[in-house]
Amino acid sequence: MSSQSEQLLHIGVIGLGAMGMGIARSLSQTGLDVVGCDISDEARASFVASGGCSVATPAELSHCDVVLVVVVNGNQVEQVLFGDQGVAAHLAPDSLIIQCATIAPSQARTLSERLAAANLLMLDAPISGGAAKAKSGELSVMASGAPEAFTKAQPVLDTMAANVYRLGDAPGVGSSMKLVNQLLAGVHIATAAEAMALGIRMGLDPEVIFEVITHSAGNSWMFENRVPHILSGDYTPLSAVDIFIKDLNIVHQTGRELSMATPVAASALQQFTSASGAGFGREDDSAVIKVYQRLSGITLPEAANDAQGT
Repeated sequence: MSSQSEQLLHIGVIGLGAMGMGIARSLSQTGLDVVGCDISDEARASFVASGGCSVATPAELSHCDVVLVVVVNGNQVEQVLFGDQGVAAHLAPDSLIIQCATIAPSQARTLSERLAAANLLMLDAPISGGAAKAKSGELSVMASGAPEAFTKAQPVLDTMAANVYRLGDAPGVGSSMKLVNQLLAGVHIATAAEAMALGIRMGLDPEVIFEVITHSAGNSWMFENRVPHILSGDYTPLSAVDIFIKDLNIVHQTGRELSMATPVAASALQQFTSASGAGFGREDDSAVIKVYQRLSGITLPEAANDAQGT
């Protein structure tokens, strides 16, 4: 049974994309009071159709005690918090911002300072797990912030996440951990694409490659998750190529701030950049394999409707 504090908690979710929509719906379905916010009429209508309430601008979330920011990049975070229609200026003191986007650790620290100056709390809490786990409330959250921020966030975190990693009091630590994850994820996707392309170029059956590798030491979570998109010829974006250009660029930027080279991540970034330059930026990130299709002439599996000529 929900506690009285949970029943009275008003929650806003800014960004009703694949991840934000899943989070908003999972919170709403457990009985929490949730309002979704997105500039897209279609996204707002979709959330309303599932039983939620929505608004068009972050400023309209002024009644919320907790606001989750689930947008694409640092520029969007800045706008939804501090822009002309930003929410920060309209919230009551001691309200909480849960910042879930993948941003540079340095930006997370600056945001926390600015919000603290406005008497607002912030949890630096990037998320991982994909749209399916967002919808089922089974995300992993890499979070850092003051103890009072964690206390206020607890009902929300309990509902949206299977794993909450408390990484200390300092802002930026959550975002630092997310960068480690994104470096590995981006490299693993690019490497999976290269491995599949090599096998196909050598004449191996793509389905057999997948079967053997997923039962061998060369397997990875990303290989197992993304290669089926290649096998089905379905590049409907669950996480787009351009997302990894953004995230790996943040890895590169942070490495420069630390005077640390990240050559493997840089190589993966070049592959995603090539895929975007070839017109695949808005396709699923597994479409990075299409770079090899262009360069090596390999034949990739086609979607069922394409194979049937429909």
